[in-house]
Amino acid sequence: MKKVYGSATEALDGLLKDGMLIAAGGFGLCGIPELLIDALVESGVKDLTIASNNAGVDGFGLGKLLETRQIKKMMSSYVGENAEFMRQYLSGELELEFNPQGTLAERMRAGGAGIPGFYTKTGVGTVIAEGKEHKDFRGETYILEEGIFADISIVKAWKADATGNAIFRKTARNFNPPAAMCGKVCIMEVEEIVPVGSLDPDCIHMPGVYVHRLIQGTHEKRIEQRTVRQKAEA
Repeated sequence: MKKVYGSATEALDGLLKDGMLIAAGGFGLCGIPELLIDALVESGVKDLTIASNNAGVDGFGLGKLLETRQIKKMMSSYVGENAEFMRQYLSGELELEFNPQGTLAERMRAGGAGIPGFYTKTGVGTVIAEGKEHKDFRGETYILEEGIFADISIVKAWKADATGNAIFRKTARNFNPPAAMCGKVCIMEVEEIVPVGSLDPDCIHMPGVYVHRLIQGTHEKRIEQRTVRQKAEA
């Protein structure tokens, strides 16, 4: 089965529809599927629900889809770097479903494992728990969270072979693997496609069975917050 495609637009062909749920990988601006996000912007698909830890920044990442008003709802943990997100949310133009980071990651992983729901203590007694089923286990209260089953996943890896076996670098490994797992179709962009058999099996983070379409490209890799210290005087 062909997995390697020539461009992000080609890899998304035939998959997009208005109102779909998309799981997007990345942590801040680290390991985000830049090329696939640009292709979504160009496609004009709208009324999207995006499950992603972050909402990008103004003018980059998922921030581009917010600027074009293609996102109807965000399922996120942290959205503090995006002024347009804040404006749309406060004005009632954008729906928001807040998730603790660990809960969001587990909701994605659960969806990928075919698990429809799980109980967690995280969020008990807060607004996160409002409207959710509560259940006691061993004298402790838990809330029911549902697995995320996305129409498609868009993720980014460092290296992959042509079958989709992939390696993520450092922080990019936080959300990309669970996001990749929970989509009916997973589209992955990578910095380098290597020959099949060249990756050490013990170093593979994502088995190719989860990856349906694959592209290679050049990425900007923008830094969200550059923090440096003064050079010490000699």
